[in-house]
Amino acid sequence: MKRVLLSWSSGKDSAWALHLLRQQPDVEVVALLTTFNTAADRVAMHAVRRTLVKMQAERAGLPLWEIELPWPCSNDDYECRMRAVMERALAEGVDAVAFGDLFLEDIRAYRVKQLAGTALEPLFPVWGIPTGELAQQMIAGGVRAKLTCVDPAKLDASFAGRAFDAALLRDLPDGIDPCGENGEFHSFVYAAPVFSSAIAVEAGEVVTRDNFVFADVLPV
Repeated sequence: MKRVLLSWSSGKDSAWALHLLRQQPDVEVVALLTTFNTAADRVAMHAVRRTLVKMQAERAGLPLWEIELPWPCSNDDYECRMRAVMERALAEGVDAVAFGDLFLEDIRAYRVKQLAGTALEPLFPVWGIPTGELAQQMIAGGVRAKLTCVDPAKLDASFAGRAFDAALLRDLPDGIDPCGENGEFHSFVYAAPVFSSAIAVEAGEVVTRDNFVFADVLPV
C-alpha cells in the first residue's frame, strides 16, 4: 500500500485529486498538506480561512498538516519549510506526495525537482485530463465550490464569489481555462464526494487587494 500525502489548496482540483486517489486500491491518502499565510491566517492565494480548511479535513477524515508561511515569503523561506515537511513525511512512512496540477509543465517540473533525492514519489492524479471535460466531471460528481480569488487582468472581477457550476462554465469568456489553471481564478470546495457532509457557508465581503479580487467565504 502506497502512503500518500496530498497537497491541499482547499479548492476543487485538490478535492478531485483526493477523489481519484481514493479509487486506487493500492493507495492510502494519510494526510492533507496546506500552506497558510500566517499574517492573514488564510490559505495562500485562495485566501480561504483556516477554520474552513480544518472543516474540510475533518469531513475528509484526514489529519491536516499546516505549513506556516510568513508574509511576505521568499522562495528560500518557502523551500526551507517544505523541506522540513518532507522530512516529517519520510519519518512518518509516507511514500509519495500528490498534487492537483492539471497541465502547467513548469509547475510540474518544479514539484519533481523539489522531491528529487528525497525518496518521495511525486504523483499527479488529475494531470492531463482536458480541463473542459474535467470541470464537467467535477460538477457532475458532486463538487460544489465558490470562486474565492479572481485575477481581474484575466477575468472580470464580477466572477469573484460565483459558484463553480455549469452556469459559470457557460459564462466564461473565450480563452479562460474552465478550471482556472492559468491563474484566472481559485476556489473553495464546500461539498465533494470525499466529504462526509457539506460545509454550510455564506458569502462574505468582496475586496480588491494586491491586484486580485477576493470573495470571502464564511462558515454558517
